[in-house]
Amino acid sequence: MQATAKVTYVRIAPRKVQIVLDLIRNQPTEKAMAILKHTPKAACEPLIKLLKSALANAENNNNMDVSRLYVAECSASQGPTLKRMRPRAQGRSFRINKKTSHIILVLKEVE
Repeated sequence: MQATAKVTYVRIAPRKVQIVLDLIRNQPTEKAMAILKHTPKAACEPLIKLLKSALANAENNNNMDVSRLYVAECSASQGPTLKRMRPRAQGRSFRINKKTSHIILVLKEVE
């Protein structure tokens, strides 16, 4: 039995999200929440919301015991890139790529 939550089109690069996901992978949910609350990264804010959503899905939809859950799988893949232009010297313009992420979090019960 597993509970899943996903968030799409988060305005942060997947490379930056992956650093934080590596910290919480295979951790109990209480410890994962503590890690996210005390890590000074921008990716932590949407991940806290996502973890709370996955916990709610586990409790309400799958009737799982919340105290026995751990983060089984988590991944961040690249979403569409927003392309913006930045004015530069002598009438030129450089492109700025604003990357987005799709994040998936899977919780399972400890056997």
